[in-house]
Amino acid sequence: MTAPQVAHTSQLPASTLAASRALLDDAFDGEFADADWAHTLGGMHVLVWEGDALIGHAAVVQRGMLLGERPVRCGYVEGVGVRADRRGRGHGGALMAACERIVERAYDLGALSTSEEGAGLYLARGWRIWQGPTSVLAPGGIAATPEEDGGVFYWEAGLPLDPTEPLTCDWRGGDVW
Repeated sequence: MTAPQVAHTSQLPASTLAASRALLDDAFDGEFADADWAHTLGGMHVLVWEGDALIGHAAVVQRGMLLGERPVRCGYVEGVGVRADRRGRGHGGALMAACERIVERAYDLGALSTSEEGAGLYLARGWRIWQGPTSVLAPGGIAATPEEDGGVFYWEAGLPLDPTEPLTCDWRGGDVW
C-alpha cells in the first residue's frame, strides 16, 4: 500500500477533486449530497491512490466548537470513503492515521459523526463516543441535536477535556454534524 497523499483543497487539481467527489458518491451509494461535498472542502484532503486510480478519500476541516462554554478549534473529519472493491485492506486505517496526525498537530480536538456501519473503524482506532449532549450554534441561538447524541466521536489532541460536557458545533448548511 502506498502512503496517502495529503494536500489542501487549494493544492488539488480539478480532476482530483472530481475523482474524490465521484468516489464519495459511490462509497455512500448515491447518498452523498452537495452539502456533504461542500463540507469536505477548504481543509486538508487525504487521498489513497492505486496507480492513477483514486481508491480512498478523507478530509479534515476546521470547525469552531464550544466545549461547555469554552471555544475550541476542532479538526472535523469529513468524507471518509474507500472504493467498494478495495475495502478491508487497511486503506481506511491509513486514511484515518493521516487524519489523526493532522488533528494532533493543528487542532484542540478531533471530531466526526458516523453511521453505525462506520463506527467500528473509528472505535478500533481509538476514537471515543462523546458522552455529553450535543447542540449546534444555529442562527437563532444554541439548539440541541439529541438525534446526534451518542453518534459523535472524538479524538484527543492534547486539550484537557471532559467528554460528558456539552459539545456545540458551528452552524452550516446540510447536516450540522
